[in-house]
Amino acid sequence: MARGAEPAGERRRRCGSVLGYFTSAKFLLYLGHALSTWGDRMWHFAVSVFLVELYGNSLLLTAVYGLVVAGSVLLLGAIIGDWVDKNSRLKVAQTSLVVQNASVILCGIILMIVFWFKTQLLTLYHGWLLTMCYILVITIANIANLASTATAITIQRDWIVVVAGEDRSKLADMNATIRRIDQLTNILAPMAVGQIMTFGSPMIGCGFISGWNLMSMCVEYLLLWKVYQKTPTLALKCSKVEESELKQLNAKKDNDMKPAEGVQLIVEKDVSGFEPQQEKEVGCAARVAEPFITFRDGWVAYYNQPVFLAGMGLAFLYMTVLGFDCITTGYAYTQGLSGSVLSLLMGASAVTGIMGTVAFTWLRRKCGLIRTGLISGVAQFACLILCAISVFMPGSPMDLTVSPFADISARLFKSEPLPTIASPGGEPEMALATGMPNVLNGSTTPAHSGPEMSPEPVPLISVSLLFAGVIAARVGLWSFDLTVTQLLQENVVESERGIINGVQNSMNYLLDLLHFIMVILAPNPEAFGLLVLISVSFVAMGHIMYFRFAQKSLGKQLFACCTPDPKAVSDSSLPGNTSTV
Repeated sequence: MARGAEPAGERRRRCGSVLGYFTSAKFLLYLGHALSTWGDRMWHFAVSVFLVELYGNSLLLTAVYGLVVAGSVLLLGAIIGDWVDKNSRLKVAQTSLVVQNASVILCGIILMIVFWFKTQLLTLYHGWLLTMCYILVITIANIANLASTATAITIQRDWIVVVAGEDRSKLADMNATIRRIDQLTNILAPMAVGQIMTFGSPMIGCGFISGWNLMSMCVEYLLLWKVYQKTPTLALKCSKVEESELKQLNAKKDNDMKPAEGVQLIVEKDVSGFEPQQEKEVGCAARVAEPFITFRDGWVAYYNQPVFLAGMGLAFLYMTVLGFDCITTGYAYTQGLSGSVLSLLMGASAVTGIMGTVAFTWLRRKCGLIRTGLISGVAQFACLILCAISVFMPGSPMDLTVSPFADISARLFKSEPLPTIASPGGEPEMALATGMPNVLNGSTTPAHSGPEMSPEPVPLISVSLLFAGVIAARVGLWSFDLTVTQLLQENVVESERGIINGVQNSMNYLLDLLHFIMVILAPNPEAFGLLVLISVSFVAMGHIMYFRFAQKSLGKQLFACCTPDPKAVSDSSLPGNTSTV
């Protein structure tokens, strides 16, 4: 009996630990993030396809949507972050969740109506009603993206820090797990909705996404409430107002000017007859100026952060064409790669991205957080050297004698539409390759289907080196991304997490927007090699900024040998850091 009781007790303890994990705040946070990211990725992929389908296989609406989304986050990122900081965590998470999902549901319903009655809408009011529907869809979709930005800031930059507590190793593991979920949903979610739209119809796709978001919103709302209940510290939030009040109280204790306070009270009492009107006028002016002041203060606070150079280094990585977005896949089509090959390459990139998250946790334990960023940056840049070499290898279409602006000049003089691009995402480049339009020649079909369309096969040495470098570099890319993410989490005070991460998102979108503008100005395949060299240069500049940040933070210990000493893990605490992780 004694021997039989021990395994039974061990099994009960094991079952209890497993059950405890699946009911823990950490797992519930993962589950909610997976549901949110899945719906978000489905919508980001589908809305671009819907807009192309609605506008007669033209990329005009998609380009407008991309510019509106990028411009909105660029201008409103600091304001969104400030709203996150000034309100309770539960209120921010629930409000952004409801607004995001409700906007997607409403957008899906409007798109279904447009698809169903498109012929009738074309004839009503000379097509202006249909144009208004387009504007409404883009506006509501932009609101959904802004709400998604608020959700990402509050959950991935704030809640996760509180749930992890003071255990930085746990925080690193949670960041890596969140990024792995992102990697998987970036691939699987667009594939799933793409199959539904292929074998069904765009209208069925709209209905599916709307239904998914309705169901997901209810489940996510419940999961957020459970996480909030299981983590009592989420209810405690330090605000800027409280900090300033504490400073004022300390100043009053030091000076103790009671007579002056009495005089001030008398003056306020004497002018009370006409003060309310003046306060109302000042209040209105202050309310009008508040968004602009918040925007300015957010960027100033971002610049004054000890991790400013690290954040800028991450933003510079967005100024690149070396990723699996519609630009790179369009170029691959011109080089004869098929959609099936590109799908396999995207799968390989997802695997290397997950390897990057594993490498991050291992390197951080061995070398510390800041050195992990250095090693990751060197690894990414070394892999991208292959992309630079590919520009000069056989099969590369780069021709410096062809003006990069020749194509756009010809289109302007002929009054043809410019080649446009799909909207950028909130994170490093991830989009579904199959079925995406070819932005390099301004059409929705590949330049050629394969070698059989040309008299001579195109050598694959150049494009093979290009994608080998892009895929291998994702190990360093995602490890570096996680490093900067955790640096921001650990070294930004709690009362400024929202606004600082909002400005960081704005910087990411700004550089992403610039890289799309760069492609619009030089869309021909002959100029793609030049874009590759510019992209590698921007990645190098980003890592130089991080190197300068690490040099300031570590000083003479920068080149110290990596040791498994637990004290090395604490090198992420920068001088002047006042955060409580």
